[in-house]
Amino acid sequence: MARYGQAFKDKAVARLLPPESASVETVSRELSISTATLERWRADALSRPARERAWTAPARFEAVLVTAAMDEASKSAWCRENGVYPQELEQWRTAATQALADPEDAARTSHREQKADRRRIKELERDLRRKEKALAEAAALLVL
Repeated sequence: MARYGQAFKDKAVARLLPPESASVETVSRELSISTATLERWRADALSRPARERAWTAPARFEAVLVTAAMDEASKSAWCRENGVYPQELEQWRTAATQALADPEDAARTSHREQKADRRRIKELERDLRRKEKALAEAAALLVL
């Protein structure tokens, strides 16, 4: 008999519950778990308060997309129906925005940083060569 961790169970159940609402058979096939086990896990999850249920990343993104065009009243109603705090929804939106914006900004910043680093290295190498010449000259004078 296989034993599954709580995190694995939560992710499987999150796929079965709204907003994703995948069918038990589909999830069963994808995860190679019997439908009876998934139904038992879903029943256990539904017996807990809605606030304790886990949301998968695609489900959170879908929630952000669905509520993006809503006004505050409809957004609050949607949050009540789905057991989500409006603050959580705002955090998900911020995380999604940052995830989409970071690659471009990081690439630009990294290119600038690389250019500045190359300039600094060139400057330091030039300074090192000058000091090595001065040291060699001082050593030659000491030898004489």
